[in-house]
Amino acid sequence: MSMIDVSGKAEVLREVTASGTIHLKSETVKCVKEGRIVKGDPLYTAKVAAILAAKRTSDLIPLCHPLPLTSVAVCPKILDDTTIEVSVTVKTCAQTGVEMEALSAVSVALLTIWDMTKQYEKDVDGQYLSTVIQNVRVIRKYKQQV
Repeated sequence: MSMIDVSGKAEVLREVTASGTIHLKSETVKCVKEGRIVKGDPLYTAKVAAILAAKRTSDLIPLCHPLPLTSVAVCPKILDDTTIEVSVTVKTCAQTGVEMEALSAVSVALLTIWDMTKQYEKDVDGQYLSTVIQNVRVIRKYKQQV
């Protein structure tokens, strides 16, 4: 096992956008919209969590190169009565890409929303049946020689 040697590769401007969704009960999403989540604003907190996750990706994923990130832009938005989407765009000028950073950022942002809203998600039996995190994926990659 070894980390891939990228020392012979040229530095390239790289940008990756990833996104994913969390499905919650409509009552929960309404609480998010109205600012009634006891822990605070899940969308704002998800932004901070995504940035931290992007910066710490190489600490989380074995053999992932630590990269000098130049930008992390996070866009959480309520899509409908039961769905919140988070998209993250990560940029660097490096010898390898930032797919893992973008995907980690989206995943941690969605988990943060889940953590902040889970008390509203239980059904009558105490189960979390309506909460689903899905479609975490890379939706755009861009690179340009510098």
